[in-house]
Amino acid sequence: MKTPKWFLKKNLMAFLLLPVSWVYYVFSRLVYYMRKGGALKSRRKIICVGNILAGGVGKTPIVKQIANYFDAPVVMRGYKKSKSTNSIGDEATMLARAEIAVHVGDRKSNIILLNNQNDAIGPIVMDDGLQNPTIEKDISLIVFDEAIGYGNGFLLPSGPLRVVKNEVKKADAIIVIRSKNPKKKFKLPKTVPVFYAENKTISPYDENQRLVAFAGIGYPKKFFDSLNNVVATRAFPDHWDYTNQDIAKLFDLAEKNNAKLITTEKDWVRLPKKIQSKIKYARLDTVIEDRFWEWIKEKL
Repeated sequence: MKTPKWFLKKNLMAFLLLPVSWVYYVFSRLVYYMRKGGALKSRRKIICVGNILAGGVGKTPIVKQIANYFDAPVVMRGYKKSKSTNSIGDEATMLARAEIAVHVGDRKSNIILLNNQNDAIGPIVMDDGLQNPTIEKDISLIVFDEAIGYGNGFLLPSGPLRVVKNEVKKADAIIVIRSKNPKKKFKLPKTVPVFYAENKTISPYDENQRLVAFAGIGYPKKFFDSLNNVVATRAFPDHWDYTNQDIAKLFDLAEKNNAKLITTEKDWVRLPKKIQSKIKYARLDTVIEDRFWEWIKEKL
């Protein structure tokens, strides 16, 4: 689904959905505590990287950086599997392309499997799962995008929050991805260490090339704003599986605007193989400040 407009800014729909949000929250808490008994304690340290918002805030590039740094395997659910992503999901495919060992499916089962590798002693990175009580985490990291913050501050479905903002205090650390336009009134608890990361979008084209940008991610405007000379954009729902009709329309739009098509790597891996050679993606480089690596090594 596309990210609803009211997730970022309160409107009438956000207020109308508030009663549903209260029901959602009570139900989710009941399920959480019912599942909490008998949580798995891993032999290898578990670094959980997650967020408290629905939709993309830039978590996967952070997972990639941490996994690369420690040469660690990643366990993840593998959301929205499809033929174009070899039935492991777009985010898992991106990590695998970076030569990271990715284990997709039930996280608990995969952690048990990795623990049985007796010669392996390094940490395991868990992509998402902060709200999963069946696995004990040694380090819990929450990722925020400075431009999004808490969104409109409401719980699902009247806002993007999965849990109340106060849950942030339970994290071991927070990673904030910097933005040129930070969200106003975005305050973080002073009791939790905060580290910053910088994203840089690397376009395969020079600045004079006219571009038609398209993306099926949580907040596509972030991607569109990171590019130069964009003459048209098309946003699709998150994890969208592109059809032949979608692709034909995109090529028509590019031809009308005398422009080249460009997308994210996450979208590119979901394109049919025969189309990937005809469309380029912009690479996203993420750099986490040095203080973070000193902190996490000490924490481990």
